[in-house]
Amino acid sequence: MPETDKMNIENAIEAMLFACGEPLPIAKISLILTVSEDEIVSSAYNLKQYYEENNRGIKLVRMEDSLQLCSSEDFSDYVALAKEERKGLKLSRAALEALAVVAYLQPLTRAQIDDVRGVDSSYTVSSLLEKGLIEIAGHLDAPGRPRLYKTGENFLRVMGMENLNELPGLADITASESLEDLKEKISAIEEPAEQLSMNI
Repeated sequence: MPETDKMNIENAIEAMLFACGEPLPIAKISLILTVSEDEIVSSAYNLKQYYEENNRGIKLVRMEDSLQLCSSEDFSDYVALAKEERKGLKLSRAALEALAVVAYLQPLTRAQIDDVRGVDSSYTVSSLLEKGLIEIAGHLDAPGRPRLYKTGENFLRVMGMENLNELPGLADITASESLEDLKEKISAIEEPAEQLSMNI
């Protein structure tokens, strides 16, 4: 990493907190930027003051030994409206189909998802990754070491489930079934699944 001056440290902290969207340990930030924790705390304080003095829409919050960027209470009404607009956002048929394949057969590669769906799933998989509905579970021990995918941390919350056992017909689907059988079963659940809205 290039040598970091005071301004670069503040900018780097801001970028990391924004990208993570969740509390980030001060110790981890210190390790990444190769500066002391005291310098991280000092830079974070400067950022906090900057946001407050300029009435920015975000604020920096310290929670014990972690830092997080949050929206300012002054703009809570706008944030609430923005979130309300997203509640009705629905997954496309292709996304629901790919998500069903991952949910029932995880972990599996993108090529395996393609095989079940019968079409290229590159864009769909990328979209599901961005939404946190699926995540990388590792790599397959095969030439090229392709990525393996599994349902992500947002999957159960978005689908309104407590665990994967609540998926329709999960007990009837096994990895040993033929692709055609799987296609038929996945198609059978697509219609009701399309009624699910994403609350993210």
